[in-house]
This record gives sequence, C-alpha cells and structure tokens, in this order.
Amino acid sequence: MSKVHFSYADRQLNISNKTSLKLFIETIFKKEKKQLGSIRYVFCSDDFLLELNRTSLNHDYYTDIITFDLSEPNQPIESEVYVSIDRVKDNAQNQSFSFKEELSRVVFHGALHLCGYKDKKKEDVLKMREREDYYLKQFFR
Repeated sequence: MSKVHFSYADRQLNISNKTSLKLFIETIFKKEKKQLGSIRYVFCSDDFLLELNRTSLNHDYYTDIITFDLSEPNQPIESEVYVSIDRVKDNAQNQSFSFKEELSRVVFHGALHLCGYKDKKKEDVLKMREREDYYLKQFFR
C-alpha cells in the first residue's frame, strides 16, 4: 500500500503521472535514508493556503507549500503537505517551466523539508535547490 496520498481541499487536480509521482516520492525518502510512515499532500487554492498560513504559522502572505511534520520522535515520518495549485501555476508561468515540472518540484520540496533540508538561509536554499534539481532530473529522465 502506498505511503503517499493525494487529496483535495477546494481545488481538483488531474495528475497524469500520479502513480509514478507517488512511488518516486517514496524513493526520495529511501535515497535520503529517512523512514516514511505516510505523507498526505492536500492540493488547494491560494486563498485556502493563505488562511492556513495565517492561522497555523502567523504568516500573512501567499506561499506555494506548507509542510507539517506530524512525526513522533524516533518514529517514521508522518506528515501533511499543503500545495497551492494557483501558486504552482503562476510560478510555472513566471519561470517558464511546465506545470507538471513545477508541481513535481514543489512536491519534492515538501518531501525534502521532511528529510531535514531547510530554506531560510541562503546556503540552505542553494542546497535545497540542488536536491530538487537532482530529483527532477531523476524523475523526468
């Protein structure tokens, strides 16, 4: 049974490569030597994620992803990851990527956060981008 689940808050999304994407997310955890219990991606709108950002993190701005690590210490990773479809579409367009590629990058970004990667400091952002690019190349080859 898959450890990766996709659900939808207020936006539906047809992911053509859903099964391969879920399997690849599990591969990321294996390659990063992290034990995955389960991860649930919830796809939503900008407004839904903005409200979650305000109420849960006290941040008043749009974002493409929020990752909640719900794991107990020394236990497999349990998580909920919220992804704004609106932000992914805008980012893909602004950066001249396909929607499928940008969605994969954001989904991998959430998994990498759970594997211990950060993105607040400049050097952390560079390392995160390098790992995202590495996994995107692996996934789309």
